[in-house]
Amino acid sequence: MTDRYDRALGALTGLALGDALGMPTQLLSRPLIRARYGELTWFLDAPDDNEISRGTPAGRVTDDTDQALILGRLLVAGGGRVDPRRLADELLSWEARMTALGSADLLGPSTRRALQLLAQGAPIGEAGRWGDTNGAAMRVAPVGVVYPPDPVDRLVDAVADVDRVTHDTTVANAGAAAVAAAVSAGIDGASLSEAVTHGIEAARVGATRGQYVPGADVAARIEWARDLAAASPEPLDVIYRLVGTGVATQEAVPAAFAVLAVCPADPFQACLAAASLGGDCDTVAAMVGAISGACHGYAALPPDAVATLNAANPTLNIPELAGQLLELRDRLESRS
Repeated sequence: MTDRYDRALGALTGLALGDALGMPTQLLSRPLIRARYGELTWFLDAPDDNEISRGTPAGRVTDDTDQALILGRLLVAGGGRVDPRRLADELLSWEARMTALGSADLLGPSTRRALQLLAQGAPIGEAGRWGDTNGAAMRVAPVGVVYPPDPVDRLVDAVADVDRVTHDTTVANAGAAAVAAAVSAGIDGASLSEAVTHGIEAARVGATRGQYVPGADVAARIEWARDLAAASPEPLDVIYRLVGTGVATQEAVPAAFAVLAVCPADPFQACLAAASLGGDCDTVAAMVGAISGACHGYAALPPDAVATLNAANPTLNIPELAGQLLELRDRLESRS
C-alpha cells in the first residue's frame, strides 16, 4: 500500500467513520449528549428521540458519506469533471431510495431547494443561487483526492464546478474549498497544521467564486475558531456555544477545523469529539474524519472501528474508489 493511497483511503474512510459516529447524535443538543452518553467512545444505535436517525443501527452512515461517494464515482466517470445533470439525477435517485426505505435522513435544505428548482425547469446555472449550507463541504473530499493542492486556483475551480448545481455561492464555495484543500494537502504528505494552512488559503480563494450571499468570512472564522478552541480548557463546549454546529457553512466548517486543533494526533478520537458536539455533528465529524484521515492515513484508523463500519455498510466499496480517484490525480499531475 503506497503512502498516498493510504492517505486517500484514510480520507474517505475517515469521512465515513466520522459520519457514522455522529449519526445517532446529530441534531441533539450537546447538554443532552453529555447527560446521556458523556463523551462518545464508540458507535451507537440512534435513540428513539432523534427525529432524523431513529431506528438506524450503530455504525451506519448517513447522506454525508452517500453523497461523497456519489460525487466520487461521478468524478471517476467524468475523468475528473462532474456532469451537473447527472449529479442532480443521482442525488434525486438516492433520496427516492432512502424515502422508500422509510429514512428521514434525506437531502439538506440547499440541495433539496436546488433540485426542486431544476425539476421546475430552472437552468443548471441558476438552481444553486442560494445554496449556502454545509452540503457542499460535507461531500467534497473526493475532489481533494483528485486535485492536487497547487495551483490553488485549479483546485478551487474544480470545487466551484462541482458546487454549481446546488451550492453556487461564495460562502459554500469557501467552506468546500477549505475542506478539499486540506484533504488534498494531506494526501501529498502535509502535516495536519500544514493542511489547515492550505485549507484557509483555499477558503479565501473560494470566497471569490459563485454568487454572493451574506455571511461571515469562512477563512477568518476558521482561524478564529481554531485559536479559540486551542486556548480553551473546555474546547468542545466553546465550539458548541460560540463557533456553532448548525448547518450554516460558516459554523460547521470552522467547527470542524476547531476540533482538529484540539485533537490533532488521532483521527478516530477527533471524530469521536466532533460527534459529541451536537447539532449537525455527523457532518462536522465527517469533515474532521476526511481531513484527519488524509493527514494521518488509513493505517492510523483503528481496525476494529473500520471493521464495524464495513459490517454495517457492506456496499461502500471505499478502497476501490480511493484507488480510482488517486489514478485521476496521477493523470492530472502528469499533465501539469
